[in-house]
Amino acid sequence: MGKSKVLIGLIVLSYILFVVFQFKGDEVVASSFSSAVFPLIALFYWVTIKSKNLCFCLFLISYSLSELLFYAIDFIPYIYFYYIGNTLIMLSYAFLLFEVCRYVCIKDVLKNFKIHIIVLTGLNIYMAYILQEAINPYIEMTFEYLLEITYNIVMLLLLSISLLNYLYKDDKKSLFFFFGALCIVFSEVINVAYLYVSHQSLLNFMSVSLFLIASYFLYKHSKIELFKIEDIEVEVSTL
Repeated sequence: MGKSKVLIGLIVLSYILFVVFQFKGDEVVASSFSSAVFPLIALFYWVTIKSKNLCFCLFLISYSLSELLFYAIDFIPYIYFYYIGNTLIMLSYAFLLFEVCRYVCIKDVLKNFKIHIIVLTGLNIYMAYILQEAINPYIEMTFEYLLEITYNIVMLLLLSISLLNYLYKDDKKSLFFFFGALCIVFSEVINVAYLYVSHQSLLNFMSVSLFLIASYFLYKHSKIELFKIEDIEVEVSTL
């Protein structure tokens, strides 16, 4: 209990300092504090959750490594920072995608949600196009283009499948996961706007805050375990 309170305090303190320095215009210091928030959340999960989920742990590790990479930005070429950081984030989303796919019966989803799948496919194509249009003027290499489009596809698939999973399951665990995925996508879209459209402190604040909210929902999701009793799924919250 003592360790968890200390970690919560450090998370809140890091977030507050990020906000203060972000709106003061000191983006480097602000980023140093925002980059500490998620690794602290990962440590909090590790300390407080006894029954750990492998895919969720891999998500936490991959994303934490991408955040910690910021502290090495002065020691490695930017192109390596770009490729390694984005690959780690994409990999972390892929672990979440694999996690949600474990609970989805593809056959039932295809049978019962045909219209939803068609609509989601159209929306995903449109969103991927908009995101690519925003970053295309800043991309020079083919590998960068492929990385960005793969990144966006994985992210949008995560949102779509988490929504289908919620419609299919209609339980608290899937709802928390969907809210988490939704906040991640909103955070990423706002981050694209911050990096490539309008470099405003408010946008970065919103992006980091939404990802913090996403972490909360995913943490709540991870605390709920599903047990099958005579083909009936029962939700059990764990400490």
